[in-house]
Amino acid sequence: MYKISRRTTLKGLGLTCLAGCTTSLPTLEQDPWAFAQNIADNTTIPTFPNKEFNLLEFGGKEGSDNTLAFKKAIAACSKAGGGKVVVPAGRFETGAIHLESNVNLHISEGATIAFFTDPKYYLPAVFTRWEGMECMGYSPLIYAYGKTNIAITGKGTLDGQADPTHWWAWKGNKEWGVEGYPSQKESRNQLFAQAEAGDPVRERVYADGHYLRPSFVQPYKCENVLIEDITIINAPFWLLHPTLSQNVTVRGVHLESLGPNSDGCDPESCKNVVIENCFFNTGDDCIAIKSGRNNDGRRLATPTENVIIRNCKMEAGHGGVVIGSEISGGVRNVFAENNVMSSPDLEKGIRIKTNSVRGGLLENIYVRNCTIGEVQQAIVINFQYEEGDAGKFDPTVRNVEIRNLVCQHALQVFNIRGFERAPIQNFRIIDSTFVRGDNPGVIEHTTGLVIDNVQVNGKAFNI
Repeated sequence: MYKISRRTTLKGLGLTCLAGCTTSLPTLEQDPWAFAQNIADNTTIPTFPNKEFNLLEFGGKEGSDNTLAFKKAIAACSKAGGGKVVVPAGRFETGAIHLESNVNLHISEGATIAFFTDPKYYLPAVFTRWEGMECMGYSPLIYAYGKTNIAITGKGTLDGQADPTHWWAWKGNKEWGVEGYPSQKESRNQLFAQAEAGDPVRERVYADGHYLRPSFVQPYKCENVLIEDITIINAPFWLLHPTLSQNVTVRGVHLESLGPNSDGCDPESCKNVVIENCFFNTGDDCIAIKSGRNNDGRRLATPTENVIIRNCKMEAGHGGVVIGSEISGGVRNVFAENNVMSSPDLEKGIRIKTNSVRGGLLENIYVRNCTIGEVQQAIVINFQYEEGDAGKFDPTVRNVEIRNLVCQHALQVFNIRGFERAPIQNFRIIDSTFVRGDNPGVIEHTTGLVIDNVQVNGKAFNI
């Protein structure tokens, strides 16, 4: 009812092809970037009635617990047919916020929603996905399940208030916590075992008394999602984690969290995702595309497909544009263009990570017009991640194209290694320059390799 697509303006001008029109859109093979633009044009963005529900009118107050006030405001907005729940300037503390259909949570400039760090505020357990495995876990700080037309917008800030003594210590590593604090390790191993055994999700309960940190924002099985202009800081775990959702737009968002597993944006088993004009400074991958881990990913068999990443800036992180490692359900049709990765604290630029335990089909990955400043490894396709070659599910990676990439300094330019029995297929790098490469690296176990007009240290590169 309240949805609009990027092509609406074309319809208004009478430019949309109607029934019987003989014009056909380019196929992926004919023009991948025209194909990508068509995805963007048809990714539905939600719109909302012109109604406002100010948090203060529902009991919102600085210096108090606003969990109930958020719940009342969102319920009233949804019951009225939708609109905007407005958080005015000020600092409002709360527990978990659960969105309803047709609700835009609008965080005004000068407003901060600060989330309590006591885990009790994220109970009861909800149906979620943790590191690619379904379970009943702590509620994400902002959560929506099965909703349509939802948004989080505004110039304000979401503060998870995580630090080495709140949430991050659960990682179980000394660098992130205090000795004697609870650790996720036992619960993580138990969940792995249950997922591999195929135990029903309702029996995989990992909330109260367990230590699996919640994602910050998770739309789960949602349709038409907009996250725009906000700032997100100090996350317990992954920052943005749209899961099994369709038509997701993330634009103009500032994401900054340097704790463990602080991935910036991880679309998982989603279709039609546009990430644009965002800033990432994270403690893990800036963007990591996923589709489920191992047996759970194969059970759901839902790939992430049709993803556009453009005009973003990545600073610190394990990787800039990343696919993996939880990709057992597959990934296809990813387009990354005009992104800037520039920081001595960025480990890898373009990265695919998988292994023979994950498996999965990855195909049609296109990158163009991206720049990398200083990085440890510029381009990585790694079949030996974590468990390495310890399973029977060989990954398939095919049709990866990189054009017009400029990297100023890489300690290692290439780390591209398939399996001899399952080589990387049709990897192409074209018209790209690596101004300084301390080590050209390795490219092995590939078929259909194309290296065309590539320079490393001022000299033509080939193998």
